[in-house]
Amino acid sequence: MICLKMSRLDRALTRFKRVVLITVAVAMLPFCSTAERINHEGRILGPEPMVSEPVLFNTPEADSIVSALQIFPTTSAWNEDISRRPALANSDAMIAKITSELSSSRRTLRPFYEMNFVLVPDNQSSVPIDFTYYPDESDPSPYPIPTNLPIEGWPRETGSLSLNEWQQDVNGTGGDRHSIIVQPGTGGLWETWLTQLTSSGWEAANGAKFDLKSNVPRPAGWTSGDAAGLSMFAGLVRYDECERGMVEHAIRLVVKHTRAAYIYPASHYASNPYTTDPDEPAMGQRLRLKSSFVIPDNWTIEEKAVLKALKKYGAIVADNGNFFSISVAPDDRFSDTAFDHLSSIGISNFEVVQTTGTNEGPRSPGAPSASAGADATTIPGKPLQLAGFVDASLPVTIVWKKYSGPGSVVFDDATKTNTIATFDQPGPYTLMLSADDGVHAVAYDAVVVQVSNGIQLQVNRTGENIELYWTGGNAPFAVESSPTIPAVFWDPVTNTDAFSLILPVDDLRRFFRVNGQP
Repeated sequence: MICLKMSRLDRALTRFKRVVLITVAVAMLPFCSTAERINHEGRILGPEPMVSEPVLFNTPEADSIVSALQIFPTTSAWNEDISRRPALANSDAMIAKITSELSSSRRTLRPFYEMNFVLVPDNQSSVPIDFTYYPDESDPSPYPIPTNLPIEGWPRETGSLSLNEWQQDVNGTGGDRHSIIVQPGTGGLWETWLTQLTSSGWEAANGAKFDLKSNVPRPAGWTSGDAAGLSMFAGLVRYDECERGMVEHAIRLVVKHTRAAYIYPASHYASNPYTTDPDEPAMGQRLRLKSSFVIPDNWTIEEKAVLKALKKYGAIVADNGNFFSISVAPDDRFSDTAFDHLSSIGISNFEVVQTTGTNEGPRSPGAPSASAGADATTIPGKPLQLAGFVDASLPVTIVWKKYSGPGSVVFDDATKTNTIATFDQPGPYTLMLSADDGVHAVAYDAVVVQVSNGIQLQVNRTGENIELYWTGGNAPFAVESSPTIPAVFWDPVTNTDAFSLILPVDDLRRFFRVNGQP
């Protein structure tokens, strides 16, 4: 976006005796805006989040931070819209295999409260951590571990134990004990497995560092905190996104058994017992909830948020386990029944899709770009010419829509970049332009339109005075005059917060204008 002065909205002329001519015009003050940060879902993220001290995942502070994050690039496999991808040729056979390997009582989708996370500032002190199982496939210590590092399951699944007690596993509960550390300012992400605080410091089976701003996978053959070598944070169902009504990424999925293979974005396999059966899913395999599945209106907002994601982004196989399960943050703000209906969804409601590779799909050359044009102003009911622009190498579907604003917006043709928009109420509006070629990430841009009522003039002659009254606009007002139109210059008359002004009548021809605020 560029900074520009808003255009004059209207002009009213009134002629008086003794050749006094008065003109009133509205010229709003200049305003500036910068390009919006818009994520792959078309949601405006706002300013880059700031973290000054460690913030736990189950807090409003964490919600505001992660909701403003672009978690991996818009072109990431985790953020890829696979709703139009073709099904794998052996999808039915693979779904049958996944189903048959589970006991009859476990052949439905299960949400499990598992991984949590902590957000840390850029200057978080790094501490040593000892890797006990896979040091050769771990990113080296030290890690920016805060004292309040949460370990998988806390607090929802850990009873009355304090965080420090759970960090030490004082009851010897065991389990996977994953940990996740996110550093929004640098884009750093650290994840570990079998994490524990011991008398000599922190230890874990292994550790992996990811860059939230990069699509580069782990080295081929390397594991991570997850068996597939994937990020767990990327696929975690979080509280903030459920409450918005849409999980905006693929979801981490666990199945009973996988074959000795991995496909992008995975980097590691864990086949036990070992098999190369092509009907067994590979690590990184992507499943999708069938479009024919009808999401009931009376299910919870959390359930609907998850199911919409499973249709659009799917679920990525990341580990082996004893259920067909997805990972949910153990946030104690979720109600006890938030996800209950999900366990009624049979595995047969899913299909396996053909995935895209490292330089395919949204990561292939030729992605479209969109510009919504410069910010603008108008008045209610007055058509505004939009000046959008799209650059694309493939045919695209173009759509204008109202993203936010107090009233309704009518587009002459919302499928044209340069269309007309008409607003019915004053206030600030954000309009979104999108370009979708069906292959790449959708290109988005936004324009801000300030809609203000124009200043309407009424003039009364009272003896040797002229009384100016106006409505519309916002104080403070600047009243100026000029002896000619078009004006060479405007002389200041006065500044006022009032909506009226009394001036003496003289023998000069003068033109007046009133400048108000948006």
